[in-house]
Amino acid sequence: MRVGQGDYRYEPVRDWAKLPSGWSFGWIPAIAVDSRDRVYVHSRSEHPMVVFDRDGNFLTSWGEDLLQNAHGLRIDAEDNLYCTVWKDHCVHKLTSDGELQWTLGTPGVPRPPGLPFNLPTNLAVAPDGCLFVSDGYGNAKVHKFSPDGVLLKSWGEPGTGPGQFDLVHDVWVDSEYLVYVCDRSNNRIQIFDGEGNYLREWADPYGPDFVWFDPDETIFVADLRHRVSVLNRDGQVLSRWGEKGDGPGQFPGFPHAIWGDSRGDIYVGEVGVNGGLTKFVRV
Repeated sequence: MRVGQGDYRYEPVRDWAKLPSGWSFGWIPAIAVDSRDRVYVHSRSEHPMVVFDRDGNFLTSWGEDLLQNAHGLRIDAEDNLYCTVWKDHCVHKLTSDGELQWTLGTPGVPRPPGLPFNLPTNLAVAPDGCLFVSDGYGNAKVHKFSPDGVLLKSWGEPGTGPGQFDLVHDVWVDSEYLVYVCDRSNNRIQIFDGEGNYLREWADPYGPDFVWFDPDETIFVADLRHRVSVLNRDGQVLSRWGEKGDGPGQFPGFPHAIWGDSRGDIYVGEVGVNGGLTKFVRV
């Protein structure tokens, strides 16, 4: 069975990842793919970071002492990983081998309203190396940091108007330094400049969880309607698939993690169910 439309059609592969005997995934809120097409699966399980090759063969695992309570994951051009551990109120930067480089926030310590962090959700790396963190479950903020971790500014407040948020769930910065914020419970993606000035918003997809931009900056969105949407830079839908269910191309849980590899294949992780992980092979 194929899913999607136009230039973005895929064959779903549900049992792609080959875990070691006796291992299992819990919820899978975060996935990233590095420059060698190694797939990092950050899950809420006994083995929080598991790494596979693009064929699903197990390579390694790490993070048992640091990465419980997974929520977000990003990877930069040097294959450094940024792991957002929401219930620890922090973001860790690690090498692709799991060596800790630094931590933003104080592990286990939520900050007062408006200050970073209180149950953060994800991080984005801007073209100049600045870091943007969506601080969404306990705050309604986006925080901008310098490349060396100095807080430069924060914006946002609870509400439904422009620049206000109801669950800041993800953030991405594109090549033009536009900042895309998944304002999940307001069912929109808000777009800002790099200083936090509101520019516009998209009301589709509904309940956006996470976004990933491919090298051409086509936008892939996982959302709460058990769907994946592919958008252009104007927010127009190029392809869409998914509904609740256990069949090919369906999602029993909620698509939450999304990333692609160098061949255009897409990996989607789900929350609300254990082990929800599907590879979509582009055709």
